[in-house]
Amino acid sequence: MESMEAKLPQNPPRKTHKLVLCAQICLRIVAISTAFAATWTIVNAKETVVVFGFQFDARYTYSSAFKFFAFANAIACGFTSLSLMFVLLIFRYGRFTPSNFFFLFLHDLFMMSLILSGVAAGTAIGFVGRYGNSHAGWSEICDRLKKYCDKVTASMVLSYLSVICLVVLTVISAGKSRQIMV
Repeated sequence: MESMEAKLPQNPPRKTHKLVLCAQICLRIVAISTAFAATWTIVNAKETVVVFGFQFDARYTYSSAFKFFAFANAIACGFTSLSLMFVLLIFRYGRFTPSNFFFLFLHDLFMMSLILSGVAAGTAIGFVGRYGNSHAGWSEICDRLKKYCDKVTASMVLSYLSVICLVVLTVISAGKSRQIMV
């Protein structure tokens, strides 16, 4: 009889729940901040140069990949803010149930996938902009639009940080959703 009880996972102490929720709150704040900063940076990335008498203008709206990147980060920022409210309610009322953590797991998984797809699209276009593609006849533009490319690169780095936070949140939520509450 004792061996059966030893095999079942035990309900962790309340202190562990609070530690996990504090980690979730901190990671969500970092994910929200980096997603917002990535959105703000890409939206404000603009530069105009004159080459051989022709004026070239660079904005994020000229690329569908950069538009998707900006909107993906903005959507993830908004929905992660809502999930932060949900976590704060769990923390305040002590509703440490596996179903609550399962909903957080699904949310974090969707938001991580959304931001990851946006940053992948942006990185692909950014790579072509920085290095060009000699096989397709595309020349690099970052040698002429240095300020624009630097802002886009900073935005991509911030977005990757947001992805990392959401991956960690997904793992934490998945682990907590599997625990048996007594």
